[in-house]
Amino acid sequence: MEIIICLAGILLLGCWMLRTSFGGNALADSQPRRNSMPALLGLVPMVVWFAVMAGAVSLTARFWPDLPVGRKVMFDNIFLCAAAITASTIIIILARRHFARRLKGFGLDVRTIGRDFPAAILNLLTAWPIVVLMLMVVMYLGNVVSGQDFKMPQHQELESITAYPQWPVRVLIFITAVVVMPVFEEMLFRGMFQTIIRSFVGGPWLSILITSVLFATIHSHPSHWPALFALSICLGYAYEKSGSLVRSIFIHSLFNAASVIATMTQ
Repeated sequence: MEIIICLAGILLLGCWMLRTSFGGNALADSQPRRNSMPALLGLVPMVVWFAVMAGAVSLTARFWPDLPVGRKVMFDNIFLCAAAITASTIIIILARRHFARRLKGFGLDVRTIGRDFPAAILNLLTAWPIVVLMLMVVMYLGNVVSGQDFKMPQHQELESITAYPQWPVRVLIFITAVVVMPVFEEMLFRGMFQTIIRSFVGGPWLSILITSVLFATIHSHPSHWPALFALSICLGYAYEKSGSLVRSIFIHSLFNAASVIATMTQ
């Protein structure tokens, strides 16, 4: 199945490269999203997210210092969801105020779901070989530098699924990783950061590259950065090409769902 998926992705990637002159004219018709956001406004939701998370973790450590590890995982995911939902609400308020055409101009339009979901599947399939290639390169370099014992660390949520197979924990992690966080991260990185950066640098590809560096490095494991950078290029391209944030949310959710389901079925 993995080979079939990669072969399909290579075929789609090859067709895309031929059709767009190796990406040179892929975003020729992409228009900037008209907005009045100040340069540092995108930091507000991120600061709120960190503040809510830090406050919740601090209160838990103070009032429930002896909380069992499995229960702590559940609390952490609940706090993660609460922080993301709070920050997402702020983003929506800011988008309604600062974007032309409000949320539609931001890229949130439920009427596009019918075409965005199948397009998201094709976009993710096209990017999949590059993501896999980045993982293979990291594994190769890790083996060269650290020896044959090198192992790429799992994402914290995937580690929790492996360590705590109880279904309440798994369901909560699935909701966090597949539903809540993709919505928050896409609204923040693509909707806010990429839009603001493009307002200053002009071209769509440069704003995608800068946003992808930010997106990759915000994650904790450096060995994940190359693959996340490749995924982020796909997410940013989908947003610029379609103007729909719904499409990049679907791509992100599908990617996370594949990772979570693969871990659960091991």
